[in-house]
Amino acid sequence: MDELLLLNGPNLGILGRREPGIYGSATLDDIEKAVTAEVAARGWRVTAFQSDAESELIGVLQDKYDTVGAILNPGALMIAGWSLRDALANYPRPWIEVHLSNVWAREQFRHESVLAPLATGMVAGLGALGYRLAARALLEVSPA
Repeated sequence: MDELLLLNGPNLGILGRREPGIYGSATLDDIEKAVTAEVAARGWRVTAFQSDAESELIGVLQDKYDTVGAILNPGALMIAGWSLRDALANYPRPWIEVHLSNVWAREQFRHESVLAPLATGMVAGLGALGYRLAARALLEVSPA
């Protein structure tokens, strides 16, 4: 069975309670279940990991080079996650950057991702649905 990596960065462990007007009411568990349902027909299983620590996200990413692809919501690490960027540059599979909110409709400092130039694609502003759309995209572009 092939494995899809679902990584979530800082403050995403409190989804559903964190500013629902911006981030929605879906919990991280809801999102993991939705992504799992999206890829189940392909025989993929989802390995999900959330951390507020950049180093832990990097460690999981480096341990999972054999996955079919990844969905990553880096949270604020999109702005200054240079170590995560270096790790993603070496990740050998397609990956999609996801943001629940439309980062370009928010504060100026959120308007540039240091990670996005390396991503296969990006989904932003569609709430929890963005994760499902990222999973659908990976089903199309992944060689597995």
